Amino acid sequence: MATEKVEQALQEPTTAPAQPELLVSAVLHLMSHYTAHSQESRSCIRLASVIERHLKALADLPELAPVLRATCQQLSEQWAAIVEKAMPQPERLRLLSRLVGSPR
Repeated sequence: MATEKVEQALQEPTTAPAQPELLVSAVLHLMSHYTAHSQESRSCIRLASVIERHLKALADLPELAPVLRATCQQLSEQWAAIVEKAMPQPERLRLLSRLVGSPR
């Protein structure tokens, strides 16, 4: 039941001001799902991307304590690197790397 409420809050846009407690709760929930579903690579990329966006949103909240904002910023950057590394290369780059890397 609590999971449904968190997922609903994540999916439904809101005009209410950002609530740090809700964002922290959501990102912790998402991180636990990421760990539990780490074998499903495609969904993990999406989860990692959502986690990164939540951490970035927390880092941008001026009402958070500076140490928490700095931690969220650092973690956001780390999750962004995970997402970037996991994203498939565009077809052109794969073709180019095959052409350059293939023995003649």
